[in-house]
Formats: sequence, structure tokens, C-alpha cells
Amino acid sequence: MLLGYVIRRVLLALLVLWGVATVVFVVVRIVPADPALLIAGDTATEEQLASLRHQMGLDRPLIEQYFGYLAGVATGDFGKSYSHAVPAIDLIAQVLPNTALLAALACLVAIVVSIPLGLLAALKVNGVADRLVTGGSLIMQAVPGFWLAVVLLLIFSRKLKWFPSSDLSSPLSLVLPTLVLALPFIAILTRLIRSGLLEVYGEGYISTARAKGLSERTVTFPHAIRNAMIPIVTVLGLEFGTLLGGAVITETVFAFPGIGRLLVASIQVRDYNVVQACVVVIAVGFVIINLLVDLLYAYLDPRVRLAK
Repeated sequence: MLLGYVIRRVLLALLVLWGVATVVFVVVRIVPADPALLIAGDTATEEQLASLRHQMGLDRPLIEQYFGYLAGVATGDFGKSYSHAVPAIDLIAQVLPNTALLAALACLVAIVVSIPLGLLAALKVNGVADRLVTGGSLIMQAVPGFWLAVVLLLIFSRKLKWFPSSDLSSPLSLVLPTLVLALPFIAILTRLIRSGLLEVYGEGYISTARAKGLSERTVTFPHAIRNAMIPIVTVLGLEFGTLLGGAVITETVFAFPGIGRLLVASIQVRDYNVVQACVVVIAVGFVIINLLVDLLYAYLDPRVRLAK
């Protein structure tokens, strides 16, 4: 039964990737801009533009371009960058590890901070600590990421000069962008851990454990926290995938050499091969992470695959 669930999830993941690749292809083709003209410049002659379009394959029928594009996606060949004259996938390979590191650090910080905060709020429910943690979580989640990034940059980089303002020149360059990405994640996880623990505390086996005279710490670890972590595993996977593709603004503000900044820069110069590659690679990462989370969730909670 688990094998059937795995096969269904894999097929669905492939369908999603095909849909993403198709949408990207259509959107790029309907943008009112001529890549050949952008590359050659306004002084190029019609013969030069026609020759360049032929080299880029833009003079082929659209359906032929589409199937050639899908074949390239399947093999990881997205063509050459118009502005850098190197394979688009090579540019992504240079910056993707930086984004993955940034996302992993943000997840790590969020886990380390949110678990004790969520525990504190659940153990002191309706108390002062609970109100402070819940209110702080709401504020952190409501603060716009771009505004927070600019404020932190102005205070800690430009004024105090504690951290570099851009690039990846040292490990300190990771501090501010990691904090910007981690804060809303902390808010989500803290509230989820609090609500999950409160729900678990109402279960019969928790009452039985307390009736046996077990201490509150023993009841929480491992009985309550183990079951409260099941939905948290799902959120962790989803948020990590979101961070891979959602760090665009943060990477742009901090001039961080990641896939988000590469995507924005490629859109600005109409480097469509790189744009397509970035979007598809982000989608692949997101789908793979979601697939792994689904499988892990089904393993931890058999009711999920039985319901399917």
C-alpha cells in the first residue's frame, strides 16, 4: 500500500513539473521583447537580427521550439545564456549552493528558536509568557521582508558596520539575510508548535500519563512533543522549499549571489534561457522537497496513505 502511495506521489510530482515548464515557456514567449534585438543592440541590421534569431532557434515553429525545450528540460540542457555566453545551468550551479546554504541556515535558526518558544507558550498557556510569545509571533509574521531587510542593512551594516552589506565575502555576510528569512519562519513554527502541543495535551494518553504520576517534563518529552512534531515536519519541508524560491527579495537587497538574484538580473536583461532554467530548477527543488515530506509524513502517520 505504501508503494502505491509513493508511485502516485511521484507521478503527480512529474505532472506538476511539466505544468511549470510549460507555463514558463508560454510566459517567456508572450513577453513583448525580442531577445535578438536586446543582444545585438539597436544598431543591428535586419540581416544580423535574422542570423541571430536563427542561431537562437527563435525562427523555428513554436511547437518545434516547445518540444525541443521539453527535451532540454528533461536532460538539464536549457541552452546558453544570452548575456554570459555559457550554459544557463552552469550559472545556476554556481549560485544554487549559496541559496541552499542560506535556506538551511534560516531553517536551523527557526527550529532552534521556535521550539523553546512554542514549548514556553504551551506550558504557560494564557499567561504572560504565552501572550508575549504569541504577540511577538504575529508581529514577526506581519513585518514585510523587504522592509526588514532594508532596516537591518541600514542599522547593522551602514551605521554600526557590524556586518558586510553585500556579496558573500565572509561568513558574517550570511547573518543578516539569514535573520530576515528566519524571522517569519520562527513566527509560523512557534505558533504551530504551541497549537500542536495544546491539541496533544488534550489527548487521552496524555491524561493517562499524568494519572500515572509522571512529571510534566516526562509527559512533554517524548510523549507530547513526538506527536506534535508530525505536522511540523510538513511545514518544515514546505517552508524550506519556499525559501529556495522565495529568497529573491532578500538576495536582491543584500546583493547575495544566489539563484533569486540571478533570476532578477536575468529578467532585467531578458536572458530568457537563464530565466527558464531558474524557474524550473526552483520548481524541481520545491517539488522534490514536497515529495520527500509527503513520503515522510505517510511513514510517520499511516492514516495518510490509508486515506489515499
